[in-house]
Amino acid sequence: MTKGGDDLPCGSAAERFARVRRANQSELAEDYVEMIDDLIAERGEARAADLADRFGVSPGTVARTIQRLARDGFVESQPYRSIFLTERGKQVAEDVRARHRLVFDFLVAIGVRPEAAEIDAEGIEHHVGNETLQAFRRFLEGRSGG
Repeated sequence: MTKGGDDLPCGSAAERFARVRRANQSELAEDYVEMIDDLIAERGEARAADLADRFGVSPGTVARTIQRLARDGFVESQPYRSIFLTERGKQVAEDVRARHRLVFDFLVAIGVRPEAAEIDAEGIEHHVGNETLQAFRRFLEGRSGG
């Protein structure tokens, strides 16, 4: 899975739109993998019904998404059983959570209310590039003294 924030040259409009399309495509998978990881941590398992409730979607939508995630190597699942992350899925969940935390911390540091920062970080985390993340990190480190 490519991160939405892959650093492309900002030359052409086509390159910029391609980056956004890739981010949009990976966003759903990243959200599901992160939520599965959260459910396993909270409840010891992730079930399709729990995902449908959390995302406000139909069980059929969850089933189709889980099939795609399994095909792409992020989850393991059997009908009527819990959903488990593969090592690859666990790494994606960890990476997404780290990006989310960094974006959230940066937004709060520049004066955004935590409630608003949480909502905005959820979208930004999928679209922010590595160069921007590094700038966020340097900014935060500079404020904390290293």
